[in-house]
Amino acid sequence: MKYIYIYDTTLRDGSQSEGVNFTVNEKILITEKLNDFGFDFIEGGWPGSNPKDEEYFAKIKKIKLKSKVVAFSATHMKVKTAETDVLLQKVLAAETKYITVFGKVWDLHTRKILGVSDSEALDLISNTIKFLIKNKRKVIFDAEHCFDGWKSNPKFTLACLRAAEGAGAMNLTLCDTNGGSLPSELGKIISEIKKKIKTPLGIHTHNDSGVAVANSIIAVENGVNLIQGTINGIGERTGNANLNTIIADLQLKKGMKILPPAKLAQLTNLANYVYEIGNKRPKNDQPFVGKNAFTHKGGIHVSAVAKIPASYEHIDPKLVGNHTNITISELSGKSNVIAVAQRLGIKIQSDSPQIREILAQVKDLENQGFYYETAEASFALLILHSEKDYKKPFELQEYCVSNSSAGGVDATVEVKVKGKLRKFSASGNGPVNALDLALRQGIEEFFPQTKNVELTDYKVRILDTHSATAAKTRVLIESSNGKEDWKTVGCSENIIKASWQALSDSLEYAIWRSGKKVEK
Repeated sequence: MKYIYIYDTTLRDGSQSEGVNFTVNEKILITEKLNDFGFDFIEGGWPGSNPKDEEYFAKIKKIKLKSKVVAFSATHMKVKTAETDVLLQKVLAAETKYITVFGKVWDLHTRKILGVSDSEALDLISNTIKFLIKNKRKVIFDAEHCFDGWKSNPKFTLACLRAAEGAGAMNLTLCDTNGGSLPSELGKIISEIKKKIKTPLGIHTHNDSGVAVANSIIAVENGVNLIQGTINGIGERTGNANLNTIIADLQLKKGMKILPPAKLAQLTNLANYVYEIGNKRPKNDQPFVGKNAFTHKGGIHVSAVAKIPASYEHIDPKLVGNHTNITISELSGKSNVIAVAQRLGIKIQSDSPQIREILAQVKDLENQGFYYETAEASFALLILHSEKDYKKPFELQEYCVSNSSAGGVDATVEVKVKGKLRKFSASGNGPVNALDLALRQGIEEFFPQTKNVELTDYKVRILDTHSATAAKTRVLIESSNGKEDWKTVGCSENIIKASWQALSDSLEYAIWRSGKKVEK
């Protein structure tokens, strides 16, 4: 079986994604994580283009790694020689054994943008690679805009590839830099190039046409042995080829050994790790590793998955470190209720008439504007409230919110706790904060487990904008006790009431959850 090299460019090409700005230490952390996974090549950055990358290479060379750290560079400037090009000197100073050099192979760029003749363009490629090899470096040549160039002038693009090959490049990586090629044409071009080039080929695709992963897979089927991409597909514009998906596809669909099974089973963790380091919100609908990749909402689907997971899951989620997730909505059926209740630690009999009552209530409430798919804590309470032996820890009697003279908000709540009515007031920097503080005063004495509960997120959505100020409002609150997170929902034409519903659900759930264990 042919070996496929995985070349990660998250730290260089991925950092061009909007909103991503890795620090030096973050780049080192990601490098160590990728090394732990056994990636073949890790492109650390472009020394000479910015001080941060120079610092990265100065530090990373002191760390022992199995993966090959690669420095990135362009061909030398047209007004200089390779020997006198300052940027190439800085690339050599990074002291990496491997250097990736990109060169223009589309005549549009060489003639109109660089302003060089065809022969000068070939010299830029050849001279740069020879210079680096003379300095005992191994060179990967990135043929920038290769596919657009081939479609425009295949003779010139082939000449560029042959110049890189003749200069001694160890790999010619064909780049779909604009992301405009479709799999059928890309595969055909690679096949044609492979007949004329003996040097091993690589592939580097962008996702502007939504087919970066497909193009990478097609490239492998047409003989390339090196794939460049980024974790989570981050990158400029619409992103680079997503290595998470490519690795899983090649290993689980094509039978190629890319990662040891134990490492493949950590793929979801790797994806989330890079999201967290890059300060980006995870894409829940990402294949294989996304939260929704194995989420089932429709009742028919859930019923089938409960019997035979493969009926609606194309792989075992555990192979990539993910898991099946059942959600609740107006589309749910009996199997959804049973599955979610079990995960939450609520015992419910599969033949209980309670299930149909719960489903009817969910459908009615969601029709009103509630949303239980993410607010599982509120759904748990909906189940508990349907049980005869469940007693609410507290019950709201009334509340009042008003602006305070000090510029904040005053809130008064009257709650029934342990059979007694209790009234408490508090001031906050907003109505929700004030209600939260007032409610806690009333119940913390009896339920100390609520002291550690914090409101970590608060989202408001107007459901029927045509109703203007009379529109229904949905409030989603996320809470945490430091060990577990949960979400609750409220809905009303009155935003304060909707907030109260979600807030009180959050604290009631925290009380009930004490001692419970959620199944993953």
